[in-house]
Order: sequence, then C-alpha cells, then structure tokens
Amino acid sequence: MRIAVIDIGGTNIKSGVWEDGEIKEVKESPTNAGLGGPHVMQMVTGILEEVEDFQAVGISTAGQVDTAKGMILYANENIPGYTGTRIKEIVEKKFHVPTAVLNDVNSAAAGEAFYGVGKNQEDFLCLTYGTGVGGAIVINREVYNGSGYSAGEFGGIVTHPEDRNPEEDMFSGCYERYASTTALVNRVGKAFPELDSGRKIFAQIGVPEVKELIDQWILEIVYGLVTLVHIFNPSMIVLGGGVMEQEYVAGKVREQLKKQIMPSFGNVEIAPAQLGNMAGMLGAAREAQKALEEGKKKS
Repeated sequence: MRIAVIDIGGTNIKSGVWEDGEIKEVKESPTNAGLGGPHVMQMVTGILEEVEDFQAVGISTAGQVDTAKGMILYANENIPGYTGTRIKEIVEKKFHVPTAVLNDVNSAAAGEAFYGVGKNQEDFLCLTYGTGVGGAIVINREVYNGSGYSAGEFGGIVTHPEDRNPEEDMFSGCYERYASTTALVNRVGKAFPELDSGRKIFAQIGVPEVKELIDQWILEIVYGLVTLVHIFNPSMIVLGGGVMEQEYVAGKVREQLKKQIMPSFGNVEIAPAQLGNMAGMLGAAREAQKALEEGKKKS
C-alpha cells in the first residue's frame, strides 16, 4: 500500500509516500503562504500529480479542520483565504482516492500514538511549542476532536487574567502568550536583543542571566500543565516543537511540575516527542489508512 502524505505549514509544504510503515520520497517546497489558500491548493495538487501509484492521501495542515468534511474551519491570515477550503473534496475529485485531512497538531499526536513515544499509551495529551502553543487529546488511541472539531486548544488556557483583553486580542492573558517559543524569544530579547531565536538562546544557557530567563519561561510552561494534569489526570504528556529537543527543558518541566501538582496525580510522565518533523506525515498516513479501510467496507 502506498499513501501520498502532505504536511502544509506556513513556511514549507513537506510531502512523501507512506509505505511499509515508513515515510519515503520526502520532499519540501516553499508554501508561499501569503499568496493565499487557492495557491496552496495548487501546490498540493501539483505535488500529488508527481507521485506515482498511491491508493489514498493523508494531509496534515495548519488551521482548524472539520475532519468529517476535510475542510478548513478557520485559518489565520498567515494563509489568506484558506478558511473554508474544502481540501478533501478538491483532492478526491481530482485523484479519486480516499483522502483524510486533519489539523497539524492532531496529526502529530496521531503519529506519536502509533509510531512514537505514545505507542504504548491508550490516552495522553500532546502539546507543541513554537510560534504559539498547539494541543491534542488522545483517548483510546484516537484523537478527540470535540463537538466543533476544535478540541485541544490549550494555548487558550488563561494563565494571566490580569492581562486579559479579548476585545483587542483573543489570546491576551493566555498560555501561548507566555509559554510559546515566541514568548521565550520576546522575554530574553528584552535583555539580550542579539539572542533572537531559541537556538541562540540555548547556546548561551551557561550565562546565569540567560538561564534565569529560561527558567522563568519554563515556569510558564508548567503553569499550563498543572491545569491540564488536574483536569485530565493523564498517564503521559508529550511535549513537541523544536525547543523541546533541549534536554534541559523537559528535565526542568518534570522537576517543577512535580512540586505543583497533587501527589495523587504524580504518575504523569513528561515525554519529549520522538518523531520530530515526521510526526505530522505519519499521523496523516494513519488517518488515510483508516479512510481507505472504511471505503472498502462500504463498497
């Protein structure tokens, strides 16, 4: 079985073919997201035209996704005109194969559930830290979508109500404004303007003043996790995003979280994601497999 897989991000579109449990023929193309949703779909169909002999398509994408319709419910202006795009309909009409479309964080969580750190877990939470904070809920090894296909918007947890001003910024006072990689860069940049990326910041972790700012940011991560642990009582929380590849971060999160949750919740395991930038494509492939199997049952 060959499944064409695509991961649509704001900067790049990754593509490949899932076969025998692996992603092969991996390629990357600039999204040119500013050209809008129709351009992105031209890119997607153009990429698929170059793939030989596939039986299904799995697509991981930025934005909120109605997984039943394979449609973008909402996307910000990073990709203008993307909201309302019926990806599943467009792809199935052109290529006549079952197509699964899901949000990028949900797709990464599905990948980790079947191929990565969560493969031995029935239930877990997944959070990714980057420009913002994304989240996903896995229950009985399936991603929980919620009534409106938008569950897991953990970046919207209010952690600083004193800064809340939803009329101007819906995420004001919320978790992602303080715990994202963007928030770390902003925090450190006030004192060290030359440290304008996570990579540069962690290269200077030996500087006491920089380490202190990193530790303050890690506490912001923990504040959101305290809420999630006490609501969901998960056996595992998977932390993803490039910044989580820093061993110091996961270790410090474990140390601080243990101090701030009730002892009866202390069984929770904090685990860095294993699959890196392949997680989304692997998760999309898994969902496409399911779509293909369901199609066979109906025929």
